[in-house]
Amino acid sequence: MRWNRQFRNTAAVSVLTIPLLLSGCSLFGTGPSAQIDPPPTEIESQMLKSLEAVDKTSLLTEEALSTVFLKDEHGWLAPVSLHLPQGDAASKYTRMLEMLVKDGTYSNYIPTGFSGVLPKNTEVKAVTIKQDEQLAIVEFNKSFGEYDKGDERKLLEAVTWTLLSDPQIKNVQLWMDGAKLNEMPINGTPLDRPLNSNLGINLELGEGTNLSQTRPVTVFFSASTSEGVQYYVPVTRFVSSESSPVTAAIGELIKGPSKASGLERVLTDQSVLKAVEVSEDGVITVSIEDDMFNIGEKPPAQMMQSLVLTVTQNTKEGKVRIWLNGQKDVVGMDDQKYGEPVTRPEVINEIPI
Repeated sequence: MRWNRQFRNTAAVSVLTIPLLLSGCSLFGTGPSAQIDPPPTEIESQMLKSLEAVDKTSLLTEEALSTVFLKDEHGWLAPVSLHLPQGDAASKYTRMLEMLVKDGTYSNYIPTGFSGVLPKNTEVKAVTIKQDEQLAIVEFNKSFGEYDKGDERKLLEAVTWTLLSDPQIKNVQLWMDGAKLNEMPINGTPLDRPLNSNLGINLELGEGTNLSQTRPVTVFFSASTSEGVQYYVPVTRFVSSESSPVTAAIGELIKGPSKASGLERVLTDQSVLKAVEVSEDGVITVSIEDDMFNIGEKPPAQMMQSLVLTVTQNTKEGKVRIWLNGQKDVVGMDDQKYGEPVTRPEVINEIPI
């Protein structure tokens, strides 16, 4: 499933791509298949010559979709799904990380308003995958260490979460110039353990936060480009360690984004979380009440989709259904049936260049 975000505001409509199931039917009609006459020899010859004239290198430039984490105009890291020229499968992760280099090889493929966070001239020397450990070992050249001190954490988050967008990778280890990094070269962030989702992304620490008594949850707010294209931004906050991750994460969605963050609310301050239940078959049911919506009214797509992204980010369960004001047949403005179990989309934030 793919969410292609091209609209903004609470009345936004999203483009949802669902696989087309073909079973014994014609794409152009329902009648019996007609026999196709073979082309005359002369025409066939012309067709073959035409194909031979095509530049064969075009077959190597078929675009593949990759998700990388780029910095937006407000300084947030956001997942952006981009089409890149397809290369050798073995170099997939190398190309993904090269997309993060400022003014790098793939800078022309990055949407306006977004940028990579790796220093200029950074080279990805190698990416080695240890499948039994679900570990990606990444080696950069010396230029990797030529960043501003204040960008150190953002750099770590971008590299880690870009690789974690592949479900086969759960941990990341960094090397530079042939040696394993035990700490980052500028600000000394410890790297004695592999990096993973526990690193968080776009951290927001509340005043007086005691990390020993809290746990991180990651929620998805909305943002929009200067051209009005809406997209989602993950934000990690810290909540009481005694609370359920899903319940606490939805509570943070209701609180909304911080002031002057450039992020937009996805739930109203009138929203109330009534229940979170997990069925025996692993479906999480989220019950929300909000007087703003009448029975039968379609809620905004970005409200529903933010809930799906947030819930699936904070649980191992893969399916979510959302009930609103006691209504179980909830359909969003994108015409997706959210009252029935839905899974996390494979692609989000496919932003036009």
